[in-house]
Amino acid sequence: MALWPHVTAAAVVALSIAASAHAILTKRDTRSTIGWVGLIWLSPVFGAIAYAILGVNRIRSRATQLRAGRTRILHALDPAVPSADRLRAEVGPDGTPLRSLATLVGNVADRPLVDGNSLIPLEGGDEAYPAMLQAIDQAERSIALASYIFDNDPTGVQFADALGRAVARGVEVRVLIDGIGSTYTFPPITGVLASRGIRHARFLPTSVPFYFPYANLRNHRKIMVVDGRIGFTGGLNIRDGCWLAHNPAHPVRDLHVRVEGPVVAQLLEVFVEDWAFASDETLAGPAWEPVLAPAGEMLARGIRFGPDDPDIGRIKLVLVGALAAAQKTVRIMTPYFLPDDAIFQALDVAAMRGVEVDIVIPAENNLALVGWASDAVLWQVLGRGCAVWMSPPPFEHTKLIVVDSAWAMFGSGNWDERSMRLNFEFNVETYDRTLATRFDARIRDVIARSRPRTLAEMDARSLPIRLRDGIARLFSPYL
Repeated sequence: MALWPHVTAAAVVALSIAASAHAILTKRDTRSTIGWVGLIWLSPVFGAIAYAILGVNRIRSRATQLRAGRTRILHALDPAVPSADRLRAEVGPDGTPLRSLATLVGNVADRPLVDGNSLIPLEGGDEAYPAMLQAIDQAERSIALASYIFDNDPTGVQFADALGRAVARGVEVRVLIDGIGSTYTFPPITGVLASRGIRHARFLPTSVPFYFPYANLRNHRKIMVVDGRIGFTGGLNIRDGCWLAHNPAHPVRDLHVRVEGPVVAQLLEVFVEDWAFASDETLAGPAWEPVLAPAGEMLARGIRFGPDDPDIGRIKLVLVGALAAAQKTVRIMTPYFLPDDAIFQALDVAAMRGVEVDIVIPAENNLALVGWASDAVLWQVLGRGCAVWMSPPPFEHTKLIVVDSAWAMFGSGNWDERSMRLNFEFNVETYDRTLATRFDARIRDVIARSRPRTLAEMDARSLPIRLRDGIARLFSPYL
C-alpha cells in the first residue's frame, strides 16, 4: 500500500495548522484572522501559500530586524522637565483633557515634555530655506541634516554649497537622504555633495525603479540640527518646488519650524540613531552634544514613530488621544488623508460630541491614486458631521493638527497608513496656546480660500468614478 497519499495529507494538515496558528497568534483584527484561517482550511496549500505571501506582516518584522542591536540615543533632559506647578499653569490641572493628553503622549513617546523652548513657524521654503542656509553659514561645530527628498536643482545646489563652505571651515557635517528620495532628480545630489567633501549617506538604498513613490520603509523625516542648539523640522523637503519665489513649475506650499531649546536634543537623538543605521558611524563627542539651555518658554516634545513601533503604532495612539481630548475645535491639514478605521471612528466621535472638526486636503492631489482612494473614504467623516475642505493650488503639503487652539502637532507624518505604519517619521507636539492659536489661524485662512466637500457631492459621483476610487482604496494600506 502506497504511503505517499498519507504523507501528503499529513503534510497538508501540518502546514494548515502552522499557518492557522501564526494567524491566530499574530493578527489583531478578529475578522482578518477568521478570513485567513477560513482560506487556509478551505483552500489547502493554496491558502497557506497565500497567507505566507500576503498575510504575514513582513514590514514590521523587517523594520524590527533592521533596528535590532542598535543603541538607543537618549540625552539626559531632567533639568528641562517642567514641574507640576508649571504643568498646571501651562497645560491644566490634573484630570483635565489636555493634561491627560500630555500623560498619554509621554507614555507613548517614552520621552519627556520639556520646557524652555522657542518654536518659530516658517512659511515654506521662502522663509525656511534662507533661515536654514543662514544657520548653516553660522555653524561652528556640527550640522546634522536629514531629508526625505534632496533634489539636485538650484535649491539643492545652494544647500550643497553652504554645507561645503561649512566643511571648509572645519565644521562636522553629516547629510542623510532617503534611498528613494535621493533619486527624484537625475543625476542625484549625492554626486554634488561628494564633490564638496560632504559626508553623506542614503537610508536603505534601493533598486526599485525610478520615481516609485510607494516603496516601504522610507525615512520620511525632515530634521536639521546646527551646533546642537538650533533645529529645523516639519514637512519641508529640499527642492526648488517649495521655494515659491522661484516660480517653480510644480509649486508646493508647506510648513517648517525653527526650534531652539532642550527639545532640539530630541531631534538630535533621532538623527544620530538614523545616521548610525545608514552609515555605521556613531556620532559622539563635543561637536554632537546638544545645548540644553532655555531659549524660550514653550513646552514641547519630539515624537518619533515608524514601522518598528510596538503593536498599534505610536502616532495612532497620539491622534486618538488628541481627538478624545478636544472640547471645542479640531483643525487638521494633511496632503494625504487615508487613515484607518480607528482614526475615522475617533474623528466621528469628536464631531458627534459637538466638536467642530475641520479637515483640509488639497483639491488637486500630486499623487492621483491617493486622491482617488481618499475620495472613496471621505463619506466616513462627512456622514458624521466633520467638515472637509479642498484647498486651492499651490499644492498644500503641510501636516498639522490643532486642538482647541491650545495644543498643536506638526512634522513629517501624514494622515495615511503609509506615514502611520510604513515610514519612519518625526513630529513635535506643543502646549503653547499662543503658537497653537497662530497655527489655528493659518488653517482657518486656508479654509477661507477652500471649497467645501459635501456628502451629496460624493454620492453624485458617476459609477465609473466610484469604481475607480473604490479600486484605488483597496491599495490604501500601501499608498
